[in-house]
This record gives sequence, structure tokens and C-alpha cells, in this order.
Amino acid sequence: MAEEKESAEAMISEIHKQITDAFDVFDHEFNKTVDVRYRPIPEDVLLRAFEVLDQEKKGHLEPEELTKYMSEEGEPFTQEEMEEMLSAAVDPDKNVILYKDYVGMMTVEDN
Repeated sequence: MAEEKESAEAMISEIHKQITDAFDVFDHEFNKTVDVRYRPIPEDVLLRAFEVLDQEKKGHLEPEELTKYMSEEGEPFTQEEMEEMLSAAVDPDKNVILYKDYVGMMTVEDN
């Protein structure tokens, strides 16, 4: 009986180690959290996506338009996500999303 208990404990310990090792692959900050990293989307691809949404070719989107697209299509944004996005995207003087400027803010040079 003691032998079976030791064997079970050894098996559990090995499984725990395997789980920890698998988890550590995604813990890039070494802070016991899973960090999912995605490759950045190139600026020209993001710009084309906004241009597709801008069906009238105005060079900008209304906040309501972007909210509609982002909350009704694909994987919808939450209200909080939309508010955060709009706070960065909307030009405060014109109250529109000048998406060429916004895309420039969102992208970084890939060196």
C-alpha cells in the first residue's frame, strides 16, 4: 500500500512538472502569467482594412461606424474595449477617426 502511494505521488509530481514546463513556455515575463504574443500586423495591411470600412472613401470613419463594425462583426469588442479604442482613435477636434493617423499610432517599426 505504501508503495502504491509513493508511485501515485511520483506520477502526480511528474504530471505537475510537465504542466509547469508547458505553462512556462508562455510566461515570457516570468511572472506566473500566460503572455500570448502575436506578430504585429504591418501598417499597410491595417490601412487597407480601414479603407475597406471607409466605403465612401472619405479618409475617415465616424465613431458610430467603427463601433458598429467592431461590435457586430467577427469577434465583437466589449463596450470597455470600444471606449478604450475610441479614446485613442477619435480626433478630438473633428470628432472622426482619421484612420491613416490612427494606423500610424498603432504600428511600430519592425527591426
